[in-house]
Amino acid sequence: MGADDRAKLMDSLKANRRSTRGRASDAPARKKPAAPKRKVYDFKELPQIKQLQMHKAAADMMGIENPFFRPHDGLASGTSVIEGSNYDNFASYNYIGLNGHPKVNAAATAAVEHFGTSVSASRIVAGERPFHAELEAILARIHGVESSVVMVSGHATNVTTIGHLMHKGDLILTDSFVHNSIAEGARLSGATRMNFPHDNLDALEKLLADHRHKFDKVLVIVEGLYSMDGDFPDLKRVIALKQAYDAWLMVDEAHSIGVLGKTGRGISEHFDIDPNEVEIWMGTLSKTFSSCGGYIAGSKVLCDYLKVSAPGFVFSVGMSAALAGAAIASAELMLQEPERVTKLQKNGALFLKLAKEANLNTGPSAGYAVVPVIVGDSASAATLSNRLLARGINALPIIFPAVPEKSARIRFFITSEHTPEQIERAVQATVEELDAMRSDGTAVDRLIKAAR
Repeated sequence: MGADDRAKLMDSLKANRRSTRGRASDAPARKKPAAPKRKVYDFKELPQIKQLQMHKAAADMMGIENPFFRPHDGLASGTSVIEGSNYDNFASYNYIGLNGHPKVNAAATAAVEHFGTSVSASRIVAGERPFHAELEAILARIHGVESSVVMVSGHATNVTTIGHLMHKGDLILTDSFVHNSIAEGARLSGATRMNFPHDNLDALEKLLADHRHKFDKVLVIVEGLYSMDGDFPDLKRVIALKQAYDAWLMVDEAHSIGVLGKTGRGISEHFDIDPNEVEIWMGTLSKTFSSCGGYIAGSKVLCDYLKVSAPGFVFSVGMSAALAGAAIASAELMLQEPERVTKLQKNGALFLKLAKEANLNTGPSAGYAVVPVIVGDSASAATLSNRLLARGINALPIIFPAVPEKSARIRFFITSEHTPEQIERAVQATVEELDAMRSDGTAVDRLIKAAR
């Protein structure tokens, strides 16, 4: 192609570009798509918040003061100080009186002085400290198993362990009264979850017989002591069922360590079974061990696996020195002073005996650390709690949705620190206030009969 031909070609291309630009400018402009209308959503417009506000308004109309979130000043044990006044306290997990014990306080203080207030990293990165292994060793010894792994939250311990071990194609069978953390872990896992009616082991057996063959792994979950009702399962039969159907068993001992068994070692000691027959023991540090956090105890293989793979452990900061120090000292004291457990069990039995003699509805409670007085509806439970507070007794209501509406209750936590006189006063005051509510003809008295 010569120079003249190249020049003509360039002129032609330029003319074509000008023509194209002209046609584009003559065409009607395309409208930009309208920006989607942004809906500003105020939190108070959420349906669940509106419902909460309606409940609060109804309580205000009925003159029911909110019994929750009252600040306590100082140590909560058999007694507690609220707004400058002393109350008999039946709302504490301090089951064997170790919170505030001089040796526990000294251990926490010494740990902080040496290690500071934070380990500053997840344990797998750079947060591992000698006290972590020490705490895990004593917890494994208490449960009678090879190993344990400690995490910074009791709720998160269940969520991350269940959510990590179980998957789609697996089956989780839970007692209908298990803790929210278990339900959340099951939901996170993606596994199929089926409930069996509370403590109905015949129903558990039927679920296993009907469904075991459809799933890969199966996990049965029960609690060592149910925190709402104060009863516990027949662990020997649960173990027999999980063995017969090739399932894993997880026992949540949040409320049974320090409470059941001659020396407080929990439901396995109570039933005198080999704890290695249970694959997964779970517990919390915030109750008997007067600290904060949770743990899994079981085989070394299981615990080592969780330490390198469970998200709630790997991606969370390690337990602080103060919490670990307090838990270690509490665990040692529990083993050294089994009389604390004995006293707790005597106090629980006394409370249940007196309540039954007074015809209070205590449900299926076995009379250890948790004894409910079932009132009926939520308004009645809140009213009774406020009346008891006016009598110098702090005992909080458990209302819907934590329990079914017709099963609302006052939940009494019994500890080794209560005196027989405190227990007698609490039962007598409960009877008298229920009678007064009925005779006053309050708006909620039609359901109080359920409590007597």
